[in-house]
Amino acid sequence: MPTSLPDLSVAELRIVKAIGDAGSVTAAAVALGYSQPAVSQQIRRLESRLGMPVVERVGRRMRLTEAGRILARHAVSITTALGAVAGELADLSGGRSGTVRLVGFPSASPTVLPRLMRRLAETDPGVSLTYVEAEPPEAVAAVRADRADIALTFSHPGDGTDAHGDSIRGLDARRIGAEDLLLILPEGHRQASDDVVELEALAGDDWIAGCPRCRSHLLDSCARAGFLPRIRFETDNVAAVEQLVAQQVGVATLPRLAVASFPLVAGVRTRPLASGDRRELHAVSARGAARVPAVATVLGHLEAAVAEMTSAPRAASRAK
Repeated sequence: MPTSLPDLSVAELRIVKAIGDAGSVTAAAVALGYSQPAVSQQIRRLESRLGMPVVERVGRRMRLTEAGRILARHAVSITTALGAVAGELADLSGGRSGTVRLVGFPSASPTVLPRLMRRLAETDPGVSLTYVEAEPPEAVAAVRADRADIALTFSHPGDGTDAHGDSIRGLDARRIGAEDLLLILPEGHRQASDDVVELEALAGDDWIAGCPRCRSHLLDSCARAGFLPRIRFETDNVAAVEQLVAQQVGVATLPRLAVASFPLVAGVRTRPLASGDRRELHAVSARGAARVPAVATVLGHLEAAVAEMTSAPRAASRAK
């Protein structure tokens, strides 16, 4: 039995984990942005140093050996710890630096992201950011697979069908804000001039539903109000939702960030819900990732950017 481990590189650990996740060398290479020969060569060198195989072929797929599974199981925690070391050394040398990989839901892209980028440029120019747009399930999966450092997600606490709590198990998640859900009504609707609207007052209306998780929340909210909504259309395109409402096809609810993502279309009014319904916003990262100085910096600025977009004054002005 060896008394010490051979040298392990971050790249090799990520490759082993990617092969385990994807089931093939080719798919792992695509996921990591490497060439297939480069991945195969890294695996051969790693196996040579270990003195044992880390992958094996089963039929047309590749799977990890026991040694490979051990490496993959510890890959995220090891790379996170190494990132923390590199970040702290960079701080010690006089400049906070590093690249942070952020994944966020679509309505955050034109609202939260620009403010985050501005704050980084003004106060921490050494920290760079990459960004990919994805819905919460895919964003959390990217953090688990070490394809992202932070996932900006949302949840609807209290919903029986909200899977956010299960999806983030084993990860670090911090609540960084909340945004109101607004009713989207056509001008001339009987409730369009009300200060606030009770959801049950819309039991007889046709509805336009959003993304699968938003549709699930609509069903739960309406059930609590004592009715089943008559859903005529489903689309996660915010512009399409507002245009359909403007044409009196139905009514809808949209999160405040979605409403703020572009100018409200003509013929549409937004009204607050009497229930004060909100969805919570979270920053999800691997365990210990917040110890990496660059990640901690982005988390702080991200929370501030969310606060800018969801503050009470803005909420009041958009509801008129």
